[in-house]
Amino acid sequence: MKIGFIGLGHMGSAIAANLLAAGHELTVWNRSPGPAKKLAEKGAHIASNLEDTLQGDVLFSMLANDDAVRQVGLDGPLLSRARPGLVHVNLATISIDLADELSNAHGALALGYVAAPVFGRPDVAAAGNLTVVAAGSPVDIAFVKPLLEVIGGRVVVAGDRPKQANLFKLAGNFMLSAAIESMSEAFALVRKGGIDAHLFHDALSASLFACSVYQGYGDAIVNERFEPAGFPVRLGMKDVRLALEAARELYVPIPLAGLVHDHFVEASVAGFADKDWASLGSLLASKAGL
Repeated sequence: MKIGFIGLGHMGSAIAANLLAAGHELTVWNRSPGPAKKLAEKGAHIASNLEDTLQGDVLFSMLANDDAVRQVGLDGPLLSRARPGLVHVNLATISIDLADELSNAHGALALGYVAAPVFGRPDVAAAGNLTVVAAGSPVDIAFVKPLLEVIGGRVVVAGDRPKQANLFKLAGNFMLSAAIESMSEAFALVRKGGIDAHLFHDALSASLFACSVYQGYGDAIVNERFEPAGFPVRLGMKDVRLALEAARELYVPIPLAGLVHDHFVEASVAGFADKDWASLGSLLASKAGL
């Protein structure tokens, strides 16, 4: 297929590289030229402007937040210059309100729209083993599913309304942040009581909590390994805020999310905004006087 790609951060670059390696023709755009040049060395075309990325069969976008989506015009202005019949696959974690707005904007121009946020860090993206959560019309999903299977080890269809994929992603990221919060608190507790946090983590992550979240993030917390950031505090704070906003709209109490969000705010003020969100462990250790 002929594919456009907007947004080449760590995740976007890895995903775009896998689409290119699968034999698709790729036209890429990024605010800073470095990532696009690296993909050009592998055979991608560098777009001279954003409009160039919307002239193929499918457009992928991987942008940081709602504001970034709006700034490039994917909420309407840029779409008016798209090739008729284009299907846009939005990989970003955005608010459910913007998800509805994007659905309406694409529908008004008879363009396809699939929300497909992903779970996984950059190394998982590079391996093509992301969990992809898709939602949109069955026709659009069927059209892009072979591409989603290139970038993901598992593709989950959450529903026929794009915002359902975004809500799925926000709820999942809240669960991850809550796990980081609970580990950070527990590690601070045992350390304050004179217990080796490495021993505590090794014992529990090999038994009761034997899964990648507790093993990987637990290891990062006890070893204070927060750089390079697989997922920075500032994005974790944004996602938990969006989960809180969605919960208010749906009348669902999620009080733990409020606590986690406040701790992300504190971590940002303390200088951890661009460090991995596992650095919440250092914040809570310092609050315990460690």
